[in-house]
Amino acid sequence: MTLTPDQILLGGAIAAVLVALVLLLTLRAAGQAARMADPILFQMNQLAGRVQSISDGQQHLAGGLHHVSEAQAAQQTRMLALMEQRLAEVSRGMTETLHGTATRTARSLGDLQQRLETIDRAQAKIEKLSGDVLGLQDILSNKQTRGAFGEIQLHDIVIKALPSDAYTFQATLSNGKRADCLIHLPNPPGPLVIDSKFPLEAYEALRRAENQSQTIEAQRMMRIAVRAHIRAISEKYIVEGETADGALLFLPSEAVYAELHANFPELVREGFAAKVWIVSPTTCMATLNTMRAVLKDARMREQAGAIRKELALLHADVERLGGRVENLDRHFGQAAKDLEEIKISADKAGKRARRLDNFDFEEIAREPVAAPLPMETL
Repeated sequence: MTLTPDQILLGGAIAAVLVALVLLLTLRAAGQAARMADPILFQMNQLAGRVQSISDGQQHLAGGLHHVSEAQAAQQTRMLALMEQRLAEVSRGMTETLHGTATRTARSLGDLQQRLETIDRAQAKIEKLSGDVLGLQDILSNKQTRGAFGEIQLHDIVIKALPSDAYTFQATLSNGKRADCLIHLPNPPGPLVIDSKFPLEAYEALRRAENQSQTIEAQRMMRIAVRAHIRAISEKYIVEGETADGALLFLPSEAVYAELHANFPELVREGFAAKVWIVSPTTCMATLNTMRAVLKDARMREQAGAIRKELALLHADVERLGGRVENLDRHFGQAAKDLEEIKISADKAGKRARRLDNFDFEEIAREPVAAPLPMETL
């Protein structure tokens, strides 16, 4: 158990009193030895003084301990206040951090939701595209619908590349054959036929081939089908004296066009020999743009006479304009001369008016009288 400073001081005082009482009783009982006890009394007095000093020191110590206790209490109070402040700051920081974390989390969740919605839309587009691809496969698997698909694609390309009077769709030739598209080119080379009905069964079989024997058989079928189609176009759509000496075989697929040029170059050469040129959507657009330039040049040649006539009329107009400019320039010169003479007359009239205003008649009399100016000068 720890004693307080007050308890220590009280105990010291009680002990001093007891010692003093014991000494007093001893001195009374030994009255006879009082004189002998003087030294002892002197020592006791010194002891009492020392006890008093100790008591005073204990009091000072108690006061110091009290100040230390107060300082310790104040320090504890300050520490508690500081800890409370620190805890408040930590709590506020944690609150702000948690709030920021919650905000970022909410934002991240929002972004995640948007990404999920984007993924859902993309998934829907992919599903729609898959359906469109399946529909396209269904179209290409049927010969009639495949021909219509090729005609529609050719129609879109032609109307974008050429003026409306430069082509005819489903044109019937003199041999009774109907061309998918007839381009009205001038002679030479003359009207050019574009056919869009290409057999894709052999190409599809080539794509489905799973072994070497199937691939070889599909390639053989591909050569037979393409050669037969080239020969049919050459026989039906190249009519001497009516059409150009060549025709275009339109492929609605860039993949088939690339396959022919990569793995069947002999078919392409046979098409060149038969004057049947194989084109894809891209190369067909480039070819039609070239035809557009040819049509423009031909129409300019047709209109060359009219252009020369208009140039002659323009030259005559320019000559008349030059004559009229010369006349205008002559009139401007005469007007400038008249203005100069009017200025001279005005100056003389001004001088006479100033002399009359100053009553300078003698000087006026000495000046020779000028002849009057003609009316046209004035």
